[in-house]
Amino acid sequence: MSNDAKVKIEWGAGKTAGKAAGNTIPAVGFGSYLATEKNGKQTIKDALVAGYRYVDTASFYRNEEEIGEAVEEAGLNREELFICSKVWPGDLGRERTLASFEESLKKLKTDYLDMYLIHWPKDNRSDDKWIDKVRESWALMEELCDEGRIRFIGLSNFLPHHIRPLLETARIRPVIDQLELHVGYMQEYTLSYLREEGIIPQAWSPLGRARILGSEIVTKIAEKYGVSNAQLLLRYLIQREIPVIPKASSVERMKQNLDVFGFSISEDDMSFLSCLPEQGWSGEHPDL
Repeated sequence: MSNDAKVKIEWGAGKTAGKAAGNTIPAVGFGSYLATEKNGKQTIKDALVAGYRYVDTASFYRNEEEIGEAVEEAGLNREELFICSKVWPGDLGRERTLASFEESLKKLKTDYLDMYLIHWPKDNRSDDKWIDKVRESWALMEELCDEGRIRFIGLSNFLPHHIRPLLETARIRPVIDQLELHVGYMQEYTLSYLREEGIIPQAWSPLGRARILGSEIVTKIAEKYGVSNAQLLLRYLIQREIPVIPKASSVERMKQNLDVFGFSISEDDMSFLSCLPEQGWSGEHPDL
């Protein structure tokens, strides 16, 4: 991937999000949720051949083993790759998080992770101990950073009221917060908060499912730039300095999702896409 496919980690209002060497991440990663259900590790191997060097996974996805095998068989140097995994909220707390982390390393066939995230802030809506468990897991993750076993630590599906209590005790600030972000569901209040805190928002479900991807409005604008609907939706996020982790099953779509750096969306079209009514939300909410 070219340098254009990188996003700097230090991003925000004068607050440092990460201190490790090489503070950049690929702007487009490969989202692996459900990716191995049909063709197993071959889908991951296809993504690596297509040019992806960032693979996003999680213990919950149950595909870390296939990813580890695919990377090994691809013959790439570990240093070429950016691998991110996540701990499930049911495994929060020092000992359970450590066990989950070690299991992820074993399955991924690596001795370190480029990034490790807390997948959701709480296990269920009635969990009144979630703050203590998040803080305990975070303290462990900070120690693993100190030991060089994780390069960057971050969050997933955390909203401002979940992040604030963590920042009160955190020694290392979160680098990233993965959120459902796409045209029609941009969570602007949370984005504003993350910018103020110097935390990078990263988009999962960046294509917004069929309702957004197949939208006639999106199609009309994409035709104007001579790109696919998916390329337009990904470019919109990247132009807002939001890295993306789209999913794709075919090699053609994988390559297409990487090819989003040869055009720019006009200011008026960015405004129009930003002002569309809310639509395409998955229905998943960290408090519900």
